[in-house]
Amino acid sequence: MRVTSYSVELKGKLSVLVKENAVNYEDILMNNAENIVDMMNTIYRLNQKAEEYVYILALNTKCNLVGVFLLTKGTADRSLVSPREIFVRLFLCGANCFVMVHNHPSGDPTPSIEDINMTRKLKDCSSLIGVNFFDHIIIGDTFCSLSQRGVL
Repeated sequence: MRVTSYSVELKGKLSVLVKENAVNYEDILMNNAENIVDMMNTIYRLNQKAEEYVYILALNTKCNLVGVFLLTKGTADRSLVSPREIFVRLFLCGANCFVMVHNHPSGDPTPSIEDINMTRKLKDCSSLIGVNFFDHIIIGDTFCSLSQRGVL
């Protein structure tokens, strides 16, 4: 499969997708946390980052990857995330569902109260607009899937 990273830029007054890069990766579905973690650690080295990075994986209805967006780069222990920026990107690429993935540089993937609150907020927003929020995965020395924990 081709893993394509996009950014969003302004063209006049409109937001448009801009392809940043693309790499080949094994042809697997992004339908479970293990596959997603492996891809994020292999391509983006998320388990090795010294600051928090938040990515959005845009998927189609068959869990095929549509695109990857670096949403934000934060500090050693936090990142600022806004639902608006997530859904703008999902709408621009026509995604039907998405996964949010971020790292904890400490190595401990235990979700913070902020992680849980953001997950619940995104779940509510996605339900309202009809885009499936598949999972929120936190990567450290291991990983934590908030879907598997029952938060989603």
